[in-house]
Amino acid sequence: MQEKLPALVAVAPMEGVMDATTRDLITRQGGWDFCVTEFLRVTTGRQPARVFHRICPELRQNAQTPTGIPVHLQLLGSDPQSLADNACMGVKAGAQVIDLNYGCPAKIVNRHLGGASMLRYPDRLYDATHAVAQALKTLDTPVTAKMRLGYDDTELTLDNARALNAAGISQLVVHARTRAQGYKPPAHWEWVARIEEVVDVPVFANGDIWTVNDYQRCVQVSGVQDVMLGRSSMTNPWLAKQIKQHLAGKEVEQVDFKRMLGFLLEWLKLDALVYEEIVRVMRVKQWLVMFRLRWGEEAQIVFDACKRLTNERDLINNLESYIQHTVS
Repeated sequence: MQEKLPALVAVAPMEGVMDATTRDLITRQGGWDFCVTEFLRVTTGRQPARVFHRICPELRQNAQTPTGIPVHLQLLGSDPQSLADNACMGVKAGAQVIDLNYGCPAKIVNRHLGGASMLRYPDRLYDATHAVAQALKTLDTPVTAKMRLGYDDTELTLDNARALNAAGISQLVVHARTRAQGYKPPAHWEWVARIEEVVDVPVFANGDIWTVNDYQRCVQVSGVQDVMLGRSSMTNPWLAKQIKQHLAGKEVEQVDFKRMLGFLLEWLKLDALVYEEIVRVMRVKQWLVMFRLRWGEEAQIVFDACKRLTNERDLINNLESYIQHTVS
């Protein structure tokens, strides 16, 4: 009987929010096995090393965060040769794993046959992925992929999964919604189970896993234990650790909203080394909007108090005041 491997929990690539600073701080909290960068859009020509290093500065440190968590470089595109060429350039720049994005629902990306729009054409999906896998074979670099259930519907879901599997990927992450469904709940984990049956590579479930209870339900429905967490990694960076504690039969660490605000303050200090104040203020508001998905009324109160602020010092004062004067 084959020994069951430990469950893996990964940080999802989220365009516009999951930069190197955020990856660093989230993965410091423990329990995370790897993370994936925001996508690098590939059209024609080869990108120079500095472009890869800008989107993934961790490439200069053996493709790891400061605490040693692996970072996979994600590419988005449709042209087989351009993807293959840039995958090779990414490896030369330091990438240890190349991930291909077939899930982005953004209209501007999909208009140019990128992201989820590729799921309308299993043959093109195969060609693009196979070109990358073949190009990286001699470099001994694995190719992984992230897909949605489809573009408008699930008619081609299994065909797409089979195409990616046949093309030579070593791992598949499934965001259990179609492009048309966006991020609206629920995630359809039952489709992850169906996909897992037709591929012979590890499958990760992604979508609507906000708590340990959600994780348990996802495992029951999908039949897979490995997961990738997107928005929930940003609204509870300790969720990976909590999942691992649950699986080990240990007491699960409790997290409240005040602790989450403390994390946000810590993130602000790190981001001050990278971004101008106007960007930091905007990103704090982005986080507070996302917090509402997990923390409800508490997060709404803080967001309402901060949404019109333009000064970082005022934002920090509001967050610190809420932490100090709210009883857990």
